[in-house]
Amino acid sequence: MTLATGGNTTQDIQVSGINYRVHRFTSNGTLSVSEGGSIQYLIVAGGGGGGGWYGGGGGAGGMLTGTTTVTAQSYSITVGGGGSGVGQGQGGAGQNSTALGFTAIGGGGGARYNTGGGSGGSGGGGGSDTGGGAGTAGQGNNGGGAVGNASGSGGGGAGAGGFTSGGGQGLPSDITGTGIFYAAGGGGGQYYINSIRNGGWGNYPARGTYRQHTGPENGATNRGGGGGGSSETSSGSGGSGVVIVRYAI
Repeated sequence: MTLATGGNTTQDIQVSGINYRVHRFTSNGTLSVSEGGSIQYLIVAGGGGGGGWYGGGGGAGGMLTGTTTVTAQSYSITVGGGGSGVGQGQGGAGQNSTALGFTAIGGGGGARYNTGGGSGGSGGGGGSDTGGGAGTAGQGNNGGGAVGNASGSGGGGAGAGGFTSGGGQGLPSDITGTGIFYAAGGGGGQYYINSIRNGGWGNYPARGTYRQHTGPENGATNRGGGGGGSSETSSGSGGSGVVIVRYAI
């Protein structure tokens, strides 16, 4: 049995007849373990901000899942913030999340016009005929390469790489007892066509702008989504990360 305290919320759930205690960290904190044992974890870094001026979508924050063993001690938890959106320029990189000796890498910022996406947990999308940023193996995927001189590509996600305008899909986790998508890339900013609505929120949108008619969307808070890229307005910010642990009780 593992016993601990800490987190913004603590909840007891039952899955397949097994009782679990779930600790969810949406900001920095400490997991204080009083009795060691096996523990499951989900660690998601902050997503990258979208790029400005026909820019690419932000890359999703890196996503790590697994099981490890903890001992009776205090573990520092860091939850990464999302990268900033911009008016004209490279989107800000997401910040790392760390827990239990593991580090999820923040998402790469989306590119601006004629520049490449930033690298990170997942790479940011390229801007107008440029390549996407590199993702981190085991945490995410590459950002998409833009096609056309007035379109940005989507940022990479944990489940797939970014592609023309669309952000890469995230991955689901049921660590809280309910399947939720995390770490999806933001959609790219477009001039001629609407961005494909599947970035930033898992299988929901954080789309980029379409000319000046549609504002870019921010990545999902505490899911590490990448922000939407901008065509002619400010881009969307990346979503903050999260750390969730659970153990049988």
